[in-house]
Amino acid sequence: QVQLVESGGGLVQAGGSLGLSCAGSGGTINRYAMGWFRQAPGKERESVAAISWSGAFIYYDDSVKGRFTISRDNAKSTIYLQMNSLKPEDTAVYYCAAGQPDRGSHYLDSSKYDFWGQGTQVTVSS
Repeated sequence: QVQLVESGGGLVQAGGSLGLSCAGSGGTINRYAMGWFRQAPGKERESVAAISWSGAFIYYDDSVKGRFTISRDNAKSTIYLQMNSLKPEDTAVYYCAAGQPDRGSHYLDSSKYDFWGQGTQVTVSS
């Protein structure tokens, strides 16, 4: 059973940067694709970014392309999300997840992920 713990959330002004981390324990995350998802109040959970187990394939939602960067360090069982040029609409609870999507089009599909962290709040003020 994989446990995931996010960290790094907080309050930042629009245009600023924030970095999130997600540490895996209880089992290696190295064989899993990893994703970041977010949920704003009153809205459905949406995809942000995903990365294959090797790091060779990376996917971004159009809303964050060019601003966010996902990466992973399998030696540390940790994935990261560097968020730059933050906007108020990026405000949400951010979740990391581990799963085994079987094709590229599934990497940003939250239903393909089996293990989830508890989430970390990101608030961007205008």
